[in-house]
Amino acid sequence: RLWTARATSGINLDAFNKGDYMRAVEAKNQSENVSRVLYPDDSTDHGKELRLRQEYFFVSASLQDIVRRYLKTHGGFDQLADKVAIHLNDTHPALAVPELMRILVDEHRLEWDAAWDLCQRIFSYTNHTLMQEALETWPVDLMGRLLPRHLRIIYDLNARFLAEVHDRFPNDNELLRRVSLIDERGQRRVRMASLSVLASHKVNGVSALHSNLMVETIFADFAKIWPERFCNKTNGITPRRWLSQANRPLSALIDARIGGTWRRNLDELSALRELAADPEFNSAFRLAKAQNKKRLAERIAQETGVIVNPESLFDVQIKRMHEYKRQLLNVLHVVTRYQQILAHPNANWVPRTVIFGGKAASAYYMAKLVIKLINDVARTVNNDKRIGDKLKVVFMPNYRVSLAEVIIPAADLSEQISTAGTEASGTGNMKFALNGALTIGTWDGANIEIAENVGLDHIFIFGLRTEQVAALRASGYNPRRYYDHNYDLKTAIDRIAEGAFSPEEPGRFHDITRTLLESDYYLLLADYGDYLAAQGKVDELYRRPTEWTRHAIMNVAGMGTFSSDRTIREYADDIWNVKPLFN
Repeated sequence: RLWTARATSGINLDAFNKGDYMRAVEAKNQSENVSRVLYPDDSTDHGKELRLRQEYFFVSASLQDIVRRYLKTHGGFDQLADKVAIHLNDTHPALAVPELMRILVDEHRLEWDAAWDLCQRIFSYTNHTLMQEALETWPVDLMGRLLPRHLRIIYDLNARFLAEVHDRFPNDNELLRRVSLIDERGQRRVRMASLSVLASHKVNGVSALHSNLMVETIFADFAKIWPERFCNKTNGITPRRWLSQANRPLSALIDARIGGTWRRNLDELSALRELAADPEFNSAFRLAKAQNKKRLAERIAQETGVIVNPESLFDVQIKRMHEYKRQLLNVLHVVTRYQQILAHPNANWVPRTVIFGGKAASAYYMAKLVIKLINDVARTVNNDKRIGDKLKVVFMPNYRVSLAEVIIPAADLSEQISTAGTEASGTGNMKFALNGALTIGTWDGANIEIAENVGLDHIFIFGLRTEQVAALRASGYNPRRYYDHNYDLKTAIDRIAEGAFSPEEPGRFHDITRTLLESDYYLLLADYGDYLAAQGKVDELYRRPTEWTRHAIMNVAGMGTFSSDRTIREYADDIWNVKPLFN
């Protein structure tokens, strides 16, 4: 369902007749603002209130509709959990838990225990982040003002839950404090992730590493109480959109060699392994990639005015702008490469087009500043006649699915460079590999499972592992040590800091360079040297087109397990308990 908010009355005629035209439509505008913009900026108190109203509006509309449809054919609620499964995709819909309790207890007069038993059989929850700061919480006073009945229900759920925990672990008050639905430190807040775990019969992560870390870190206490609730469901992507529809040249080639039934059974792509060394297939695969690159080059020229060489290596990072995804590490490599080309213009450079795309959250200052930096670096590099086609930088505006369908089939290199232990899974990494791009990435998220399925020889892995990240932080990470001992890194940061890419405003990126040198929480400087070494291996392999293409084919051939058909089948079998209507 797609819900929209409408005011019960269009205009306040009394205010209108008095000439107060703003007040006449104020109630209408306030009502309809709820669904006007998804995920409004919540950096202000007003934005937080609108966001909470919006989350409640959507879950309430959906739950009322679910119950209405169920009661059309059922006289009571005994079968509700057999007919309805509600999946909490992260915590944005977590208010569905107290809302369903409200509907069952207040409106339909079920006993509390019966209603709660239904809830725990109906709800399941997928977590998408390991970062504490990203786990949604709401101030108790705000929720109490907007949703007093729901806060009362949460308090009652919490009291019963903590009593059960106390009975099982009678001498562990710290455990009670940690698992409580209410965070009592400082401003009292409702922990929506904890509420989701409490209400759900199954809780899953979205990659093997993420699910393991989830039960070892953010939900360790809940996993101690209910180890049987936690499981893994590695993300998947649909081959119908991300290969068949988005990449017609490659799809046609695959169809001609192994038939078209791979669209329903992606494991059939494994047959391509036998063709990876076939000269004819290798050549045809390269031709399909060239067609996609030509299409993207035309789109880049049309949307940005930048003319890129389709024969250059297309190095792509398209994803949400966030510090942990480390677009900034990519930029540091671009700046280093630019400086090196200037210093050694006659070296045997592999021409490279570095393509970025992504959006930042409305209030995310640092992510927006990185977007500015990318565009400033692009402007400088692309207009430097000394560089020519050796290096181009492009930031594609308004990144969206339809644009991704053009970019991904054209990519040669897929940048999946998050700090190890921060990326839950990723699906862009799967889409790129399915389309024959080679991954350069950290041992993080689903990169690990991709490497295991396509083979470590066909992927570029670099950087610290999760346990090394934790150890480095624990030992007292000092980013300046890396800055002082790596000439290329120091030069890149200094050039940004001194305004080489923003001469009209030399201090524009001081916040970026200061953060890198003073804290660098996501360890860009620690991984920089290994990242550049991996980029050197990329260049070396790209100089051998036939061998590069063999690696690309092996990536496509190993992507069978990453079909969303497999993912949904696992959810249906293991969590939702639903059977397919046909096989």
